[in-house]
Amino acid sequence: MTDIQALEREYPHQAMKPGQVERIEFNYIRHGTLSLITTWHVGQGQLLCPYLGPTRTEANLAAHIEQVIDTDPDACWCFIVDQLNTHKSETLVRLVAKRENLDLALGEKGKSGILQSMASRMAF
Repeated sequence: MTDIQALEREYPHQAMKPGQVERIEFNYIRHGTLSLITTWHVGQGQLLCPYLGPTRTEANLAAHIEQVIDTDPDACWCFIVDQLNTHKSETLVRLVAKRENLDLALGEKGKSGILQSMASRMAF
C-alpha cells in the first residue's frame, strides 16, 4: 500500500542560460491524494486486483485480500506486509479465520483472545 500525491509546479522552470543551470520551481500546488493497494504476484510477474481510492482502512485492505484470494481460491497464498496497523487488524483476522474455516473463539478486540492486542493478532 502506498499513497500517491498529485502535484503541479506553481510556476514553470526557468530555462538554462549561459553560465547558469536550469532553475526548477520548488513551490507546488496539491491536487489531493489517493491510496493504492495492490498485490504483486511474484511467480506471474503481475499486479493483482489493484485498488485506487480515497482511503486505506482495514476494510479496504481486507476487501483487497479477499479479492486476491478469489482469483485462485485453491492456491496457497503468502502475503508479505509491513507493520502498518491495518495489516494486524480485527477485520483481517476474521477474514483469515473465515477463509481457513477455523472454528475458534477469537475473543474481543482490546479485551481477550486473539483479538486482544496487535501482537496477538500479528502472531495469529
